[in-house]
Amino acid sequence: MALDFQVTFDAHDPHAANRFWSEALGYEREDNSALVDQLVGAGVLPADAVVQEDGHSAFRDLAPSRDPDGTRPRLLFQRVPEPKTIKNRVHLDLHVGPERTDAEVARLEQLGATVAWVSDDRGARTVTMRDPEGNEFCVE
Repeated sequence: MALDFQVTFDAHDPHAANRFWSEALGYEREDNSALVDQLVGAGVLPADAVVQEDGHSAFRDLAPSRDPDGTRPRLLFQRVPEPKTIKNRVHLDLHVGPERTDAEVARLEQLGATVAWVSDDRGARTVTMRDPEGNEFCVE
């Protein structure tokens, strides 16, 4: 049986993390303003739990995005109070091919990522990077 799933990231700033990863992966940030406005209007969600994101009401502590083709998992970025302190236990590998790795690394650096280290001890050259929140991911 196939299961549908989303990947959830803890973040200090979920909206900034969502902008980075949406641009990095070609995802679309979700507009949940109708639901947010409905919840505020019904008194279920307090007004201080809402921010304006691109001119739309959004959950302050959550920022989702989707693959426009609907084939890759949904991403959800959720605010957590503590900063990242250790290496990720789970990370994304972006498979772009050896001929595109350097260009992709440069593009991701322009978006705010940084190179952590480069390795080739397991065959293919892999560039480990950190997103703007410090989360590791690989480009290969």
